[in-house]
Amino acid sequence: MQNLLTQWIDMATANRVLAEALSRGGDFAEIYAERVESVRIPMEENKIQSAEIRQSLGAGIRVIHGEKQGYAYTDDLSLEKLLEAALVSAHIAHGGKSAAPVSVTLGQAPDFYPVRVSPNDVSVRDKVALVQRANTAAYEYDDRVRQVSSTLLHTEKEIFVANSDGVYITDSQPMLRFQVGVLAVEESDSQMGYYGGGGRIGMEWFESNSPECIACESARQALVQIGADEAPAGAMPVIIDNAWGGVWLHEAVGHGLEGDFNRKKTSIYTDRVGEKVASELCTVVDDATVTNARGSLNIDDEGTPGQSKTLIENGRLTGYMQDRLNAQLMNAARTGSGRRQSYQHIPLPRMTNTFLANGNHHPDEIVSSVPRGFYAKYFSGGQVDISNGNYVFNVTEGYLIENGKITRPVKGATLIGNGPNDLTKVSMIGNNLKLDPGIGMCGKDGQSVPVGVGMPMILISEMTVGGTSIR
Repeated sequence: MQNLLTQWIDMATANRVLAEALSRGGDFAEIYAERVESVRIPMEENKIQSAEIRQSLGAGIRVIHGEKQGYAYTDDLSLEKLLEAALVSAHIAHGGKSAAPVSVTLGQAPDFYPVRVSPNDVSVRDKVALVQRANTAAYEYDDRVRQVSSTLLHTEKEIFVANSDGVYITDSQPMLRFQVGVLAVEESDSQMGYYGGGGRIGMEWFESNSPECIACESARQALVQIGADEAPAGAMPVIIDNAWGGVWLHEAVGHGLEGDFNRKKTSIYTDRVGEKVASELCTVVDDATVTNARGSLNIDDEGTPGQSKTLIENGRLTGYMQDRLNAQLMNAARTGSGRRQSYQHIPLPRMTNTFLANGNHHPDEIVSSVPRGFYAKYFSGGQVDISNGNYVFNVTEGYLIENGKITRPVKGATLIGNGPNDLTKVSMIGNNLKLDPGIGMCGKDGQSVPVGVGMPMILISEMTVGGTSIR
């Protein structure tokens, strides 16, 4: 996709706007612009009621002076409105002495998400057929399936960054998401199942991920919960499965390693670089360079190239995820972690694709080592207090482990723990690392961005399981 933003903001325009942004002083000035077009095709109650096409265009101007940030945005990319936004930002940040004139130079972004079949080259009829196939497959899976919703969403996003360091760079960011939700009912017991996938990829994703397989997995998740026993309560060994299990890592550990929390000393990991914070089996990575993954970035929303960074290595904390502001204030290197929801938001240090590195154990070996415990396969999300690492996760698919075997499904389970404490209790790590299928979103300070999560199967020697059955 040709990036059209440079037609509105050429180099001469960027230089002029940045000079205006620094006209009242400041350490740094930046222009961020984006153009987004998304298409959503939902099917519910066996009908496609409507399809949505949404477009947005705008730019934000930021000025940094010390810890202070001035920010203003506009949905009009005319020179007049850009200069107006620049002046507002300049007044907010107000750095005193005027800065030197700015001259930008064209940069080239890497390409971590090549697209072979653009959704824009596929007819609406063919896209509709995909959601219809998923709908049919879900209903045919079992007669207890009563409601099905299937949705195809694809987005084309262009971003542009120019700043007073001389950066002038663009990126085109595709995103594909396909999801199926199923309601299954038997007598008075009703359960929901959700499954889907996608990433920064084109329609070729469906060549190895059929709508029928997505629908059947969603239906299976709903049906396995019908008639399930109530979850046990108490402290016990817990196995967390691979792929989606990475949500646990993302919440329990990842947020605490973001730079702003550590600069402000509100994270349990503050001032602990070099210290042992996990079992020596644990290596945690945040990697924006994974090909076609949902959280991957050629450049972040500050124009910094996407990077792979090791956060915890063999149990020791090696560093934090940094955007420009927090890296500068902490005298640290930027890690390509500056992300924002849209041009209306300032960037924050955020995760991209966060995962636990592979271990040496076969999954069967891990399961057979547990005489009695709990197996968590899927989560619906969780909450964490980064100041102390305490968290609670809701398990949407869980099972008992009895005599070294995964046995009966249970429902209503939660995992209650402490991230740093539980990382030290990781006693076995599988050799089956996998990222999630590609539908994750992460919220922080009112902003949502797409992310990837993942890990191999792990065994935590003891964790509190919240449930209603005392065993």
